[in-house]
Amino acid sequence: MSIDHPLGAPTWFELGTSDQAAAEAFYSGLFGWTQRKTAMPDGSHYTIFQLDGRDVAACYTLMADMVAAGIPPHWGVYFKVADCDATVAQVRAHGGKVFCEPFEVMEHLRMATVGDPEGAAFNLHQPRAHPGVGVIREPNSVLWVELATRDIARAEAFYRAVLGWQATPLDAGPTQYRVLSCGGCETGFGGMLEMNQQWQGIQSHWSIYLHVADVDATLAQAVALGGKVCVPAFDVPGVGRIARIDDPGGAGCYVMTPSPRG
Repeated sequence: MSIDHPLGAPTWFELGTSDQAAAEAFYSGLFGWTQRKTAMPDGSHYTIFQLDGRDVAACYTLMADMVAAGIPPHWGVYFKVADCDATVAQVRAHGGKVFCEPFEVMEHLRMATVGDPEGAAFNLHQPRAHPGVGVIREPNSVLWVELATRDIARAEAFYRAVLGWQATPLDAGPTQYRVLSCGGCETGFGGMLEMNQQWQGIQSHWSIYLHVADVDATLAQAVALGGKVCVPAFDVPGVGRIARIDDPGGAGCYVMTPSPRG
């Protein structure tokens, strides 16, 4: 089963890790994901996680040059574009960075890895045979993506110019927050958070949120599977209950139980 993702929307979620076997065991145990593995030319393998037979995310081992460059285990986000090369040109024109020039991934997609003006990395996905994840915003799948940035106005302008996003201010008390949407999105797909002094020493970055039925039970299970609770569970009125965890390799993600919709 595939989803016709709108242009600008998140399409794929990929974990780069230093211990792939441990990551596979952790996420399969925590979210009930099955695994479909593809052998790579270098002897490693690329793992696609599935939920009820639908692609939900993926996992690979960080290459030696990535580790040497200081890239830690992390979750990466892909956004759909019509023309990867043209979008890379727009990234450059608006002050962004290009970490990996456009290339073909066999028959599946054309992609590039880029960064916004603060250096937050993300991936461009021009679909070929593979349209992206087959499940999103359902229990045990990705619910939301979020950019943490120190200059929300600059980030808003960059992503509007490059990916065509709309950013709607959300009342989040003293924290500046924007809800992100694209032209073909029925609802917002993510958010943009302005980091304050509590984020000292943390670089601008993208994160994923995974939909769970019970945040507190998920935290207990994550710890039992070798993970760590980084941000204890807290409630956001009208939004849901949220926490942040690290997997055994140190890659972080949020887990969230959304508030019931009236």
